Amino acid sequence: MSASKQVAIIGAGPVGLAAAAHVMERGMTPIVLEAGPESGHSVRQWQHVQLFSPWEYNVDKAAGRLLDATGWNSPDPHAYPTGAELLERYLDPLATKTPLKDRILTSSKVTGVSRQGFDRLKSKGREQAQFEIRYRNTGYPEGLGERVFRADAVIDASGTWASPNPAGANGLSAIGEKEAVERIAYGMPDVLGAGRARYAGKTVAVLGSGHSAIGTLTDLAALKSQVPGTEVIWLLRGDNPAKAFGGGANDKLAARGELGSAFAALVAAGKIRVEPAFRTTHVAADGSRLRIAAGSSCCGRNVVADELIVATGFRPDLSFLSEIRLRLDPAIEAPVALAPLIDPNEHSCGTVRPHGARELTQDDPGFYLAGIKSYGRAPTFLMITGYEQVCSIAADIAGDKEAAARVELELPETGVCSRGGVESGSAAGCCGGPAKQDVSACCAADEQAKQAGVAGCGCS
Repeated sequence: MSASKQVAIIGAGPVGLAAAAHVMERGMTPIVLEAGPESGHSVRQWQHVQLFSPWEYNVDKAAGRLLDATGWNSPDPHAYPTGAELLERYLDPLATKTPLKDRILTSSKVTGVSRQGFDRLKSKGREQAQFEIRYRNTGYPEGLGERVFRADAVIDASGTWASPNPAGANGLSAIGEKEAVERIAYGMPDVLGAGRARYAGKTVAVLGSGHSAIGTLTDLAALKSQVPGTEVIWLLRGDNPAKAFGGGANDKLAARGELGSAFAALVAAGKIRVEPAFRTTHVAADGSRLRIAAGSSCCGRNVVADELIVATGFRPDLSFLSEIRLRLDPAIEAPVALAPLIDPNEHSCGTVRPHGARELTQDDPGFYLAGIKSYGRAPTFLMITGYEQVCSIAADIAGDKEAAARVELELPETGVCSRGGVESGSAAGCCGGPAKQDVSACCAADEQAKQAGVAGCGCS
């Protein structure tokens, strides 16, 4: 039965290629559809960025076995790759030098998924119908190059890179944001490389408080030291800048901890102008510049800049899944069984509970969300999580329910113990109450763990 199954995989990024490797290892046939001209297209947009996790967390086991058969030299498991190195040393060889090379369709953007002969409403006999995947060759004009193929199962690992969150604090685009798009960038532009001419000598505002924002602000501070006239403004929606500094030395991912510590030093030295509690509502042209407003466009707080970088995270694109029966958490937009495990409003530090096909399957059996897209709007995804997901999903599709249920996942601890919207150390939200004022601990449980010699975050 496994050998006769064809599995459509949407996205040829790290998790999509790992899914294909696991599907192939199970004796099934993967067909990978990638919207970009090459595998790993989204990674190529942030290849200047160093990953926070070392190689040991970024290579899938089944993918590694495919590569080993080609004589591949695996990277040092403890080294931290950049996006470019991830492509050069792992994703490109996986996509071009293993049997996966014959299973990947690039420039193939999926525009719709349904059940053959069934719309979303019709139920009787639905589970026996194959999936129908409609895609378009992106080398052709809109409306041309439309194609269709059928599959027994679908794994959507298309990611979220192409659908960034907007600048508006209410989740909508700020008023005027779309009209000002020529002076706005999203995600992590390469401000020291390809984007240097755009940002050097300019006043640049960065909106966001996650690692993408911090990394971009750190690079802009470096640009400021090199090019006179460069000014850096941090637009922070929250009230407390220190929450963005992370766990420092307590972070098991050393590169992530070091970034937070270095960023805190830049802010303390006045290299970055901080605008806390700045909840963007309007963006408008101000001559050749941008006026960014929080509150009323005329009477609220205003910041004037030449460029705006919006680093407020990403959200899943569900538009091409309108005919699939999805059951998602209404807030996080993650599968309902997964959402409580990753909810940033509630989820504290430590590990994410192992999860796989059981938590990821949808009401249309045989359809799965995987990778960062499965996390919806939650920002806490690591590649190793996606690899464990697709290992379980491939087993489930193959009918090996025992293996599908046998998921093991050990994630590096963050060193930051807080619950969404509650500052570390607040009695209401953190691990047994606040730590004492004179100790380097995020909460009472963490303080006790450190006294016992426990490394990392002592919360569970």
